[in-house]
Amino acid sequence: MVVRTEVKPRLETYFADLKDPREAMNQDHRFMDVLIITICAVAIDGKKLRRSYDRQDSRAAIHMVSAWASANGLCLGQRKVDEKSNEITAIPLLLEVLEIAGCVVTIDAMGCQVNIAQTIINQEADYLLALKENQGTLYADVDLLFTDLAESGFNAYDYDTAKTVDLDHGRVEMRTVWTISDPRLIGALRGTARWPQLATLVKVQSERYLAEDDCSVEVRYFISSLTTSAAHLLKTVRTHWQIENAFHWVLDVAFREDDCRIRKENGTQNFALLRHLALNALKQEQTANMGIHNKRLRAGWDNHYLLKVLSTLLA
Repeated sequence: MVVRTEVKPRLETYFADLKDPREAMNQDHRFMDVLIITICAVAIDGKKLRRSYDRQDSRAAIHMVSAWASANGLCLGQRKVDEKSNEITAIPLLLEVLEIAGCVVTIDAMGCQVNIAQTIINQEADYLLALKENQGTLYADVDLLFTDLAESGFNAYDYDTAKTVDLDHGRVEMRTVWTISDPRLIGALRGTARWPQLATLVKVQSERYLAEDDCSVEVRYFISSLTTSAAHLLKTVRTHWQIENAFHWVLDVAFREDDCRIRKENGTQNFALLRHLALNALKQEQTANMGIHNKRLRAGWDNHYLLKVLSTLLA
């Protein structure tokens, strides 16, 4: 593994995405400092700031797309979705300013687009993209392929499989994954030639048991450029949801982001970036054994602790 030496970023580089009044510049995130590992997961997802709408100026609530380092619980970057656009156009722009070489980028079905996969490959990373009906023929063919595999008693094709069982709060959840990496099978499916370095098809089946007669089953499909084991792919699938549970949920509960009514000019986007930066600092401060909300309270009461939190941004 080659470790590159980098210049420590100054505080203002975290705000390099601001278009106005600051001049645009290249972002230099402290990515390699905290994620120098062979494979890491970077989850990409969007979040609407629900109360940022402005009826007076006829402006809808803004939408931010963020990159989340699942292993370290840090926000790597963010980008505001243009008013007349969507996440599909914002995700490649965000990926281009992140240093993601050697990482696995996970995105939900909205980001399952050929150009996004190509952007990830161009950045020397791998992708794991959720596949749904928005990719019509490919989704239908993948579903049929795994159905044939099951109906054959799992003898029709070569595959890999893994299973996990979790017990939590009276609920039992069993997840089973099957993967197919045969290039001949993948190449025979409609549309696969468009996807750069597509190497593995993934099926994940989740079974949740709340009571003896209360069971729900959910099946999801993914496509990936990885050729790793089924167990590793299942773990990567699960880490994607940390961006919802450890990032978006914390912003809503600890920072009350959805209740924020700042909405004039660039105020909404600026404070969204500040909250991301503050969350990173609070997560990196490890001396206080308490939640993010209580850390914020302590920082407001104790100037010495506040300095500890701020010092994590300059380390």
